[in-house]
Amino acid sequence: MKKYDKVVKNAVGRLVPTEVNGVAQHPFMGIGKYKPVGRKYAPQIASCADYPADGNKTIPTLKDALIKSGLRDGMVISTHHHFRNGDLIAIQIFEIAKELGIKDLVWVPSASFECQSVLTEYLADGTIHHIEGSMNGSLGRFTSEGKMKGLGILRSHGGRYQAIQDGEVVIDIAVIAAPTADAFGNATGDRGPAACGLLGFALADSQYANKVVVVTDNLVPFPCIPWQIQGNYVDYVVVVDKVGIPEKIVSGTTEVTKSPDRLLLAEWTAQFCDEAGIIKDGFSFQAGAGGTALSIGIYFAEILKERGMKSRWARGGSNKYLVKMLEDGLLDYILDGQTFDLEGVRSMRENEGHVNTSPFTSYNYHGKGNFSSMVDVVILGATEVDVNFNANVVTHSDGYLLHGIGGWQNCLHAKCTIIPVPLFRDRIPVILDEVTTICGPGELIDVIVTERGIAINPKRTDLIEKMKNSKLPIRTIQELKEEAERICGKAAKPKLSDEIVAVVKWVDGTIIDSIRKVEK
Repeated sequence: MKKYDKVVKNAVGRLVPTEVNGVAQHPFMGIGKYKPVGRKYAPQIASCADYPADGNKTIPTLKDALIKSGLRDGMVISTHHHFRNGDLIAIQIFEIAKELGIKDLVWVPSASFECQSVLTEYLADGTIHHIEGSMNGSLGRFTSEGKMKGLGILRSHGGRYQAIQDGEVVIDIAVIAAPTADAFGNATGDRGPAACGLLGFALADSQYANKVVVVTDNLVPFPCIPWQIQGNYVDYVVVVDKVGIPEKIVSGTTEVTKSPDRLLLAEWTAQFCDEAGIIKDGFSFQAGAGGTALSIGIYFAEILKERGMKSRWARGGSNKYLVKMLEDGLLDYILDGQTFDLEGVRSMRENEGHVNTSPFTSYNYHGKGNFSSMVDVVILGATEVDVNFNANVVTHSDGYLLHGIGGWQNCLHAKCTIIPVPLFRDRIPVILDEVTTICGPGELIDVIVTERGIAINPKRTDLIEKMKNSKLPIRTIQELKEEAERICGKAAKPKLSDEIVAVVKWVDGTIIDSIRKVEK
């Protein structure tokens, strides 16, 4: 099987393959231009006659479950990442596969983390053919060096749901690590010794995979309530000693930044939102879990409290700061996509306004609408932006693939998208003539906030008009780029070959860019 076939230029001018790992592809056509046809994928019909009448689907080991699920060469295996850097199950799957002599598996994680870096060995020996999912750290570096047998495919959280729902990815075996479950397969993540919050990223896997295995270390009598995963989708339940390390779900710093420059970014971002009329009674917002984004959320809370207002809802990643807003009455609902700390886990159990969501409701572009376009403002990060407001979140200035997309692309459909970034990192400019990898087209990115000034996308004439009398330093994106270059010099382009090692999907399943092999 060829990694990829001929390349064509897509709607943002990037060369992308027309075939990836033997599967035909559509190049990115523009925002909202690709309209799918047909019906959603569905797994084969099952019969209750083949399942225990007493509802007990437990099986002694994960190895037994994989064998009974028909594990064989070339299968597609999926896992979720709600344990983040505390995942203990994904590695075990491929250890078992190697022991059984299974080859060329396709791994479709909702994200990978450094705790899974040992899987580079399984990629090298052919146990795993390629990864279709966010590739972080060592796995991304392995991919960038052209060592993966197949072509990597990066999707957003919503794009992953879309791909599974549409049948672009057909999962043979889904393995769902669950902090609490019953013998029938009902499962939840918000309680148990290894509680990690919600299991929304495993929802599509449970609904569409041909075989579904739930792995838990906390088996409770039927029914497991609340069930985030329904046992009617589940084939086998396995009980292990420890399913994950909940303390390692912590994302980024999960503490407000102490950096003066980043605090300035947070202050200016909040002030911009205020002056632009975004912060008002009943508004909605989403911010990440990094130090700068958390600081912005705290500024939002202070403004709301001072004016006797509240936010109607916030999209999570939940964290202790969002939970405090909820419990202080400054926020009606947290619509949680993943839980970033243990306060978020507690809140999900205890607070009625802390709601478990999934990529289907929040992000799936091939649905009848989703939450993303309803958010008043979203605050996002980026590794690079360019003068056309295109942004990159997966590769660094040296060209290495080190991050996944997460929900970043999906969030771009918010009413206002703001990216606070330093003007330069390690004396390398962040604003470029052209980003290394386009993950999000500039027409969806409204504002870039740096410590040297704020640039508004010329397409947002409404924001430009609202800010024309602002005391904030409003500048053009070109002016900010030139200032970075006066301080640091012009950024050197990464040394990349013509060989494609991975592709970046847009939220509709089309290919928006290619990632090329790094030349050492």
